[in-house]
Amino acid sequence: MALPLTMLKTGESSLITRVGGKEETRKFLENLGFVVGTPVTVVSEINGNLIVHIMESRVAISREMAAKIYV
Repeated sequence: MALPLTMLKTGESSLITRVGGKEETRKFLENLGFVVGTPVTVVSEINGNLIVHIMESRVAISREMAAKIYV
């Protein structure tokens, strides 16, 4: 069952199963490395925003954006 990325706890990893949202949002996330099948790890959460490790880099994304990424 797919869950939004926001449901992962700090330190948890999972594979991206789906990226939702409008076309421009999906393209933006895809450019950051959020592609189906890619492993992602939640590093920390600061003021509701997530710091994630994806494709050998750390990326900060808003909770709103993270809710569109399913794992």
